Amino acid sequence: MTDQPTSPTPLTSMSLEDAHTSGVYPKRALTIVRGQGAYLWDSEGRRYIDCVGGQGAANLGHAHPAVVAAIQNQAATLISCPEIFYNDTRAALLEKLTTAAGMPRAFLCNSGTEAVEAALKFAKLATGRKHIVAAKRGFHGRTMGALAATWEPKYREPFEPGVPNYTHVPYNDLSALEAEISDQTAALILEVVQGEGGVRPGDGEYLRAAQALCRERGAMFITDEVQTGFGRTGKLFAHQHYGLEPDLMPVAKSMAGGLPMGACLIGSRVGTLEPMTHGSTFGGNPLACAAALAALEVMDTEDLPGRAAALGGWMLERLADLPSRFPEKVREVRGLGLLLGIELRNKVAPVLRGLQERGVLALPAGVTVLRLLPPLVISKDDLELVAQAVEAVLTQSV
Repeated sequence: MTDQPTSPTPLTSMSLEDAHTSGVYPKRALTIVRGQGAYLWDSEGRRYIDCVGGQGAANLGHAHPAVVAAIQNQAATLISCPEIFYNDTRAALLEKLTTAAGMPRAFLCNSGTEAVEAALKFAKLATGRKHIVAAKRGFHGRTMGALAATWEPKYREPFEPGVPNYTHVPYNDLSALEAEISDQTAALILEVVQGEGGVRPGDGEYLRAAQALCRERGAMFITDEVQTGFGRTGKLFAHQHYGLEPDLMPVAKSMAGGLPMGACLIGSRVGTLEPMTHGSTFGGNPLACAAALAALEVMDTEDLPGRAAALGGWMLERLADLPSRFPEKVREVRGLGLLLGIELRNKVAPVLRGLQERGVLALPAGVTVLRLLPPLVISKDDLELVAQAVEAVLTQSV
């Protein structure tokens, strides 16, 4: 009898990836092999509290039973079905998603950057204009249109000349918007909380005034909810904190419980979109739609937005004294719901390493901001352990 093939050892897994991956991802020396709820396990069997949260894709936690069951059932029924045909699972999702968002239509796709690209294209189609206004420190994706809306020069400059007619203005500065948005502006695109740009919440008055300015001057108001959507900030969508009514709303990340999926929600101010003006081979595939239906049901039945509001408020209060306790190391603690940022006075990389050593995985948001994106199912006890780990790392010389 021949020997059964064995799984690669941890070292072999890392070596294989290093040999064959594109090279565009900075990798940590850690092989993750399993997840459950708010925990991840490495190839050596060590458990970690996950505050990376799939970079925002794991709001429901890892391997949520309802999502697993939905995927298994749908995979045995129908996986692929392009939108040239109708599909029962897709129809059910479209109804549930648009009702939850209070927006009548949605374009289904596979990722956040695709959802942003759709929003930008639809804004140009709806207005007949070319100019896009975005915010400094904003992040909207890495494909060419979304990249043009992204502020950070290191992401854009290697690919210039990029898509023309994009302008960036300071965030939370209404006078800058008033000076820039004109009768040639197709859209203003803003994050309600700037995630990659340092976990910077928008001011409610600013956001409402920005929306009003778009209405006044005929531009589309786009709220990028790719990271802030699906309960992350304490509401199903972050713009609901401020009573906003976006014309276009890109969403993705945790939309399908961790399966790749995105959507651009479309408001009533966007007119008829003609066939063939946009499309996606895999967009709205039944497998992702089934997972998204299950994820939305879990959001509702487990009240994950409410859980994020309560736990996020507690965690912000728990960490609030870090600047006074560590004035030489911490500038500010900020966030909304369970989208949390700790701005440091030095680089965040040593803190990330220190947290990993203590069993906590976290993210940067720029060079000096520690970002915490735990699954919304995380327990208060585990958040306390995260807070203690942060304090322990800061107590050391970093």
